Amino acid sequence: MQKQKYSVNQYLVESLLNWVKSGEIAIPEIQRPFVWTASRVRDFMDSLYKGYPVGYVIAWRNPDVRTKDGKTASGKKILIDGQQRITALRAAILGEPVLNKHYEKGRITIAFHPLHDKFEVSNPAIRGDAQWIPDIAQLVSGHEGLLQAHPRYMQLNPSADPDKVGAAMTNLTNIAKRQVGMIELEHDLDIEEVTEIFIRINSKGVVLSQADFAMSKIAAETRYDGPNLRKAIDYFCHMAVSPEIHDVVVSNDAEFANTNYYNAIRWMREENDDLYDPSYVDVMRVAFTSEFNRGRLADLVSLLSGRNFEARTYEEEIAADSFKRLGSSFMRLANETNFKRFLMIIRSAGFIRPHMIRSRNAINFAYIVFLKLRALGHRPEDIERFVRRWFVMGVLTERSSGAFETRFESDIKAIATRDFAEVLATVEAGSLSDAFWEVSLVESLSKSSTNSPIFWAFIASQVKAGDMGFLSRDIRVSDLVELRGDIHHIFPKDYLKKNGFKRGDYNQLSNFVYMQTEINIGVGNKAPRQYFGEIVDQASGGKRRYGNIASRDELTGNLAMHAIPESVVEMDISDYADFLSKRRRMMSAKMRAYYESL
Repeated sequence: MQKQKYSVNQYLVESLLNWVKSGEIAIPEIQRPFVWTASRVRDFMDSLYKGYPVGYVIAWRNPDVRTKDGKTASGKKILIDGQQRITALRAAILGEPVLNKHYEKGRITIAFHPLHDKFEVSNPAIRGDAQWIPDIAQLVSGHEGLLQAHPRYMQLNPSADPDKVGAAMTNLTNIAKRQVGMIELEHDLDIEEVTEIFIRINSKGVVLSQADFAMSKIAAETRYDGPNLRKAIDYFCHMAVSPEIHDVVVSNDAEFANTNYYNAIRWMREENDDLYDPSYVDVMRVAFTSEFNRGRLADLVSLLSGRNFEARTYEEEIAADSFKRLGSSFMRLANETNFKRFLMIIRSAGFIRPHMIRSRNAINFAYIVFLKLRALGHRPEDIERFVRRWFVMGVLTERSSGAFETRFESDIKAIATRDFAEVLATVEAGSLSDAFWEVSLVESLSKSSTNSPIFWAFIASQVKAGDMGFLSRDIRVSDLVELRGDIHHIFPKDYLKKNGFKRGDYNQLSNFVYMQTEINIGVGNKAPRQYFGEIVDQASGGKRRYGNIASRDELTGNLAMHAIPESVVEMDISDYADFLSKRRRMMSAKMRAYYESL
């Protein structure tokens, strides 16, 4: 018979708040922006006042840890769902400020009208109306008693019914005595079970990732400076997207501004490069895998809890060491020199804009490789070459899709224990054989979505080669990419649609090129034979219509840059299938030459 894996208990609001204040319950998201609106906090207070159910919070108790002296220390509870409700209680009842989306602290003040039993978000009009209690925090938190509040209210509202006012104020103070349900998960559950339970009982179907669990563990552990590490990760990721929040963070969090973590990330205040703006999930994965040579984030949760994988026990020394190593790894990840050198390497492979990087796991593992090779003492020039090739190999083979954590783990263990050149050669032999270039990659180019990482690898090959845009003499593909130029069809879409072709046919990757909009307008819905005939005429001294191509050699060279068969100049609708087949093979050959040049 399966054992019960959780318990359900009802706790007073005031008890929950006391546990949060004492640290018995850890709130992992406390330094993150509060996403509830003020009106939602108001409605939450109204539900508590009226005795309506307000949902459950979910807590998971840390495993019991064996300390250095052999004793056992009970773990604290980590709140893994319900942070917004608890933060709303702290804001409305305790009067604590919350962070908004701009990382600015402010109060959410809830007012109460005892004559109408009505709650509202406080505003200047309410504060000027004596019939309102403009801030419920003083009364509900117990900082002010009914014996003081009731007479003062009646003095300001002498015509009010004192019994009605007294009853309403009593009900208001009783909000602190209302009960909130807590689902408490057993401490000996593994991360997979906790994740499964969370998904099944969460009515919104929200997926809680293992990175969320890891971040919760970090924030909850004050003994090892976890809260500041958690803040550093959050602030680093947020400043990567919005550098302007730096000043607000510093002014609102003076304690953090005095830490080494802040010194490591403050350079981000002037960082405007958006090629790779890692999320906290990305940061956790890169920092963990590069340091611990493991791929499963579930293992990080276990290590931060102090798990001894061999003895199957939880030990304080392991937890302390894991926090220290993770903090050091984050510092290396966030180091300005490391981060910028890595971005330089990715750009040197032709990936110059964020929309070209369609595989988050591929770039994450490339950064893992960079950090690992730096730690192993490889020469800078070797690191550049190795990281470029590994990243592009990962994009082309979609190595980081599917069950990528298993692949991450096997790859990082190999990199940590063997010569990297040997590891890379082995992977290339297995993943980039002649069959891949001549069959698998060719077949992949029959896909019909420009979201495909493989399509962007082809564009990267053109960027690196300095190729011109389709039918352009002076505008490079890199210019079109940087300026978010247009991707258009070689065989025009409208032309194909009018001849009965469907979306999956006319939108094949092998029918796309980067083209100036004005050239595309000139092409319109003409058959290739027709518009190329005009270009051939142009190249022979005729009227300029398309991108200033001035000779047949320029036209031939431009077609080669885009891996387009020269025979396209004579093609019409009957040749479309043959065109796609030829171009797929030529695109694959261009990407192979590109990869081998990295």
